[in-house]
Amino acid sequence: MDSGAWPCGAREEPDGEISVAGVRLSALAAAYGTPALILDESDVRYRCRSYVAALPGTEIAYAGKAFLCRAVAQWIAAEGLSLAVSSAGELAVAQAVNFPSERTILLGNATPADLRAALRYGVDRMVVDSTAEILRLAALTPRLQRVLVQVTPDVHPPADRAAMAGDDQRSGFSLRSGAAADAVRRVLSHPELTLTGLRCQLAALPTELSDYETAAREILGLMAAVRDHTGVTLTELNLGGGHAVPYLAGDDDVGLASFADRVRRVIASQCAQLRLPVPHLVIEPGRAIVNRAMITLCRVLAVKRSAVGRMFVTLDGSLIETPGQELYGAGYSVHAVRPSNAPSGPATVAGRHGEAGDVLAADVALPADVRPGDLVALPGTGAYNHSMAPGYTLVGRPPVIAVKNGEPRALIRKETISDLLVRDIGL
Repeated sequence: MDSGAWPCGAREEPDGEISVAGVRLSALAAAYGTPALILDESDVRYRCRSYVAALPGTEIAYAGKAFLCRAVAQWIAAEGLSLAVSSAGELAVAQAVNFPSERTILLGNATPADLRAALRYGVDRMVVDSTAEILRLAALTPRLQRVLVQVTPDVHPPADRAAMAGDDQRSGFSLRSGAAADAVRRVLSHPELTLTGLRCQLAALPTELSDYETAAREILGLMAAVRDHTGVTLTELNLGGGHAVPYLAGDDDVGLASFADRVRRVIASQCAQLRLPVPHLVIEPGRAIVNRAMITLCRVLAVKRSAVGRMFVTLDGSLIETPGQELYGAGYSVHAVRPSNAPSGPATVAGRHGEAGDVLAADVALPADVRPGDLVALPGTGAYNHSMAPGYTLVGRPPVIAVKNGEPRALIRKETISDLLVRDIGL
């Protein structure tokens, strides 16, 4: 349990079994079945408070796309965070708990339906990601609407993330090409829109803090150019996601304190150099708040050994519960819940579907006596798993169970066969 991916409330009991927030995983499996997602409420709240404490005066906006339900929206509202939503559906969750509209941000690439829902709710700020979106929002808004322009700094990610960041990408307006400056001019030409600032989104949460510093410098440079050429002083800098977090032992851990210190220092230094007032800073952590708070709990269906001795462990969970492995290469550790004195050996842990991509972890250490019916836990699965879960082979999505102070409660129930059939209206 030293990978850094476990919730704060995870413990190894005296008999070797794992518990979270005072509740044994075996008891949760017996009560709610498997697969199930176990969410440590205190861990989520602790990380919200950590961000607020590390970045005083900064607006912390939880990125709902990482994982959102009504309870989580209530938790982050109570902790004083804002909420960044990406769709009318996420906005509906916020509205269901009366999340303050003045602390809500709609991110870019929104459909007309998303924009209308956000306008009805009175969302405080909207991010525009394309020329078409600027025109669409200007035509739809019945009032003066505050917006931010999504810009793309010249920060180059690893090759496997090249489609998601750097200057040559589909998201945002390029700073280097001049497209971002042109987008600013377009927004300023629409009296229905008030341009408050600029936003960027670094891909895959880079572990190099210099990437955040580069992005901040480049965006502040555009802010200075806007002031010099238009006389408009932009007041908000939104750096998108929070700091990178580890999934496995040995992963780089940027650390919140280092992230906060270096980002604030570079902004203060660059603003002084450009003679800009320090803008209102917005950070949108999602993964950094929820990823380590959640465990995926599964039961072993089968254990096989190949002709060369490799052990394959098949779970009742699959890429439905943890699509991050297939979609963006997230790594997970797998831990046996039942105590065992048997020696550990390497195992390939796969889901129930038998697809090439339905491998949850390769060469993880599991007890040699692992058998069907055993429980295994995958920590660090809170971000972009439930929110991306598909309906492949019509297998229902798992429940989400919150635990706090020894008490479990269901936040999202298991998707049933009736749920799956209710949308099928072909007869």
